[in-house]
Amino acid sequence: MPATYEELVREAEDTPIEGWDFSWLEGRATEERPDWHYSKMLAERLSRANFVLDLQSGGGELLAKMPTIPPLLVATEGYAPNIAIAARLLQPNGVHVVAVDDDQPVLPFRNSAFDLVTSRHPISTPWDEVARVLRTGGTYLSQQVGPHTNRELREWMVGSSPPGSLRDPALARRNAETAGLTVEDLREARLRSEFYDIGAVVYFLRLVVWTVPEFTVQNYDDRLRALHRKIELDGPFVTYSTRFLIEASKPG
Repeated sequence: MPATYEELVREAEDTPIEGWDFSWLEGRATEERPDWHYSKMLAERLSRANFVLDLQSGGGELLAKMPTIPPLLVATEGYAPNIAIAARLLQPNGVHVVAVDDDQPVLPFRNSAFDLVTSRHPISTPWDEVARVLRTGGTYLSQQVGPHTNRELREWMVGSSPPGSLRDPALARRNAETAGLTVEDLREARLRSEFYDIGAVVYFLRLVVWTVPEFTVQNYDDRLRALHRKIELDGPFVTYSTRFLIEASKPG
């Protein structure tokens, strides 16, 4: 007998969320990946770099999978629970984990300290600071969340979305160039996601908190129940995300 709405929601609420870990969703939700394979690009760049800064590293899950660690790798994170997780994962491999608030206006590193700065899915990019800490000829490589990501899911829960977005690749290009960087590569992808049960939706909204700000099951019980019925009748709920890759260098 299929699990009830109450059983699926209770399981998703009771599952601890630690770091930036989507493994609980395996078999319950899927998301396409961009064809540029950011993790492979990062691994290749790390194998050639000496002094690397990774911004907003989450729990360090991606860096922990890298086959090569450069002589100096610094990972920053602003969310206290993630800092502890990143330290546990990364420090045994010689990675320095530094607490840096996402809203901190100045990064606590000297000028021209790094030949590579990276970031996957940053909340925001401090372009002027990236340019300052990069040495001449250095590179910034980042995969970022694009505009209107999971709009279908957000609109199901809260109604229509406001037009426009700060997470725009064209704006990222302008900001990079304003900071004095040269954009070498800029790509965008639209990716299909599917949720196979309401528990997966609840877990995802607990983890990716900006999709539906201040989400709780109690506040959105009616919409969740309606979505549960829709999935039972029509199959997986489909939503779309966008990602963009930006690579920029610091000219001489």
